[in-house]
Amino acid sequence: MALVPFDDRDGWIWLDGEFTPWREAKVHVLTHALHYASCVFEGARMYEGKIFKLEEHTKRLFRSAEILDFEIPYSVEEINRACNGTAERMGLKNAYVRNFAWRGPEQMGVAAMETRTHVAVAVWEWPSYFDPETKAKGIRMCWAPYKRPSPETAPSAAKAAGLYMICTVSKHAAERKGYADAMMLDYRGYLAEATGANVFFIRDGAIHTPTPDCFLDGITRHTVIDLARARGFEVIERHIMPDELPTFSECFITGTAAEVTAVSEIGEHRFTPGNITFSLADDYSKLVRGQLQLN
Repeated sequence: MALVPFDDRDGWIWLDGEFTPWREAKVHVLTHALHYASCVFEGARMYEGKIFKLEEHTKRLFRSAEILDFEIPYSVEEINRACNGTAERMGLKNAYVRNFAWRGPEQMGVAAMETRTHVAVAVWEWPSYFDPETKAKGIRMCWAPYKRPSPETAPSAAKAAGLYMICTVSKHAAERKGYADAMMLDYRGYLAEATGANVFFIRDGAIHTPTPDCFLDGITRHTVIDLARARGFEVIERHIMPDELPTFSECFITGTAAEVTAVSEIGEHRFTPGNITFSLADDYSKLVRGQLQLN
């Protein structure tokens, strides 16, 4: 199936306070964000006409911008309205929502305090990140060639464009080898995350997940932890070494795009997708569609 380029589509994008025809939503080639990665973004999902945890995503966008030392010239409420309004303009009820902010072209250099901050919202149809058959069997992952850096060397608490360079390289390397994704270690050698999703492991009915002290603490990650605890599962957040992988029976990843996806393989290690993974995947699917409530 041919790819549809993202710059050549019908529809509307909310850009700097106005709805702009999709093909006209452009920036200059000397935009600071293009050269120095001064961009933050969010990815949310709309299910049956409601954007799941929109408020949390928008607030994180503002926190990310603050970490990168620029201010978003709108309120959280205005960005929320823009997200819902863009989805309505596009006529979509089930979609992916990308809101993002970046520094403009007023300065070209490391220093960029005089640049204007731009904000946009785009919404498009996006089915499941992995097909149902793959999700049922569990995805295969290899080891990533890059590690998550120390928070002393990168703004790891931000959802910032520059932090995804090593994710793109690592996922490309995985796909060339026939894998769906790659498992990243952190700078200390602990298990960290996939290239765009958090990871969980199961041992004797308890759920273990890496402490997010140098990578993004995902909104979906928190949601699944709440779902697991609501079911009575023990959830343990801790540093996990790779040599522990043979002791885990199940593994799954979580993220706005991935939702809850079983993992069958990480490098030389194998896992069998089971009841805990599938029950949490089912709970998550019901929750985001308003069919399940968390107290």
